[in-house]
Amino acid sequence: MKLVYNVNDKPKLGQLIVFAIQQLLSIMTATLVVPVIINGAIDGANMSSAAALLGAGLGTLVYVAFTKAKSPVFLGSSFAFINSMIAAFAGAASISLGFVGLIIGAIFAGLVYVVIAILVKLVGVNWLNKIMPPVVIGPTVAIIGMSLAGNAVGDLSKGSIEGVATSPLIAVLCGLVTLIITIICSTYGKKTLKLIPFIMGILGGYAFSGILTIIGYAANIDAIKVLNVAPFLALVENGVNLNTFLAVPDFTFMNALTGVGEINAAYIGTVAVAYIPVAFVVFAEHIADHKNISSIIEADLLEEPGLHRTLLGDGVGSMVGAFFGGCPNTTYGESVGCVAITRNASIRTIITAAILAILIAFVSPFIAFVNTIPSCVMGGVCMALYGFIAVSGLKMVQKVDLNQNKNLFVVSVILISGIGGLTLTFGQITITSIACALILGIITNLIVSKAKEE
Repeated sequence: MKLVYNVNDKPKLGQLIVFAIQQLLSIMTATLVVPVIINGAIDGANMSSAAALLGAGLGTLVYVAFTKAKSPVFLGSSFAFINSMIAAFAGAASISLGFVGLIIGAIFAGLVYVVIAILVKLVGVNWLNKIMPPVVIGPTVAIIGMSLAGNAVGDLSKGSIEGVATSPLIAVLCGLVTLIITIICSTYGKKTLKLIPFIMGILGGYAFSGILTIIGYAANIDAIKVLNVAPFLALVENGVNLNTFLAVPDFTFMNALTGVGEINAAYIGTVAVAYIPVAFVVFAEHIADHKNISSIIEADLLEEPGLHRTLLGDGVGSMVGAFFGGCPNTTYGESVGCVAITRNASIRTIITAAILAILIAFVSPFIAFVNTIPSCVMGGVCMALYGFIAVSGLKMVQKVDLNQNKNLFVVSVILISGIGGLTLTFGQITITSIACALILGIITNLIVSKAKEE
């Protein structure tokens, strides 16, 4: 795949800002929703989505610095650590101590990456390439996209107005309008339009949803009410003031200040058990993500800048992100998919997106706008994003001789366990379907690797 902008290319300033906004829109919903999930699970947690966004922006800048500005991917809130974050609150004597636990937990997870990075620096990555050749990593990357398919399809049939029964058919229609606009812009668009299909798709789907919603309220038809304007109304609930436009997020470290004195050894142990094993699981996904982005930009990031640098960037970036937003970060498949579809791998786009994320975290109307984007509209966009992740993995498999039974067994085990959703749970630790598929693929490949070619 020929890139329009390679990693070191410099888009014009106007284009750069638009490209950065597109990157933000592709990752923002998932990043903002992690705190919402925690707040729903823990009474009184009140984590800030805006703070999580700012933490993701700072974490991305840290990652870019560690990777010598060679890996064009955005870091966002990690879903893998949701149960760990819930455990940090559940095991705390107070909500404030729970916020302290979020920071301590992210430090533990980050240190796991730091230790692995040191080992990789000492022994190199050749061993990794041997146990994770294309026959293993290709279908694993495909599984990353396929495992998200349910989320995209689920969102496709949902409106966003609480308490209103939007017709699933109308929601799907809005999602498909979004998808079709995205496809047309990416396929037939000229110049800049071709590079911002997601922005055009989201805006088009948003406008279509808005028109249906206006008609729905005018004619009192709940079935076609799709667009939720409640976040905008909340901005002016107490009148128009400074907070209507600008607001300082509730940073995690600020909420944690009063809980520092409650720290004890037992609680630190609880947090360590909740976070450290998950960090090892996410390490497997880290490898798959970087193999994927490497195939897109046609440069092996595990060799240069090196796996040790990507791990350090991810680990330290997670610590920084959690200090401000509470959520450990991870490289986002949505960001990788955005690079693949737009063919824009410019690292300046990622840096600009990170800076915008930091600034936008203080801009109340923009956060409100993102919260009003209907689920079905994002579902339409994500059908393309997640699909491209899956296709990237399948392209790696093209280089594998599937006429050989030994290769067929490896690919089959990974695809079936991953698509089937195989997970393993040990207490509070869950090995995700992606990690299970990768581990089984590695084991199968080691078993059959000595077999002679037929």
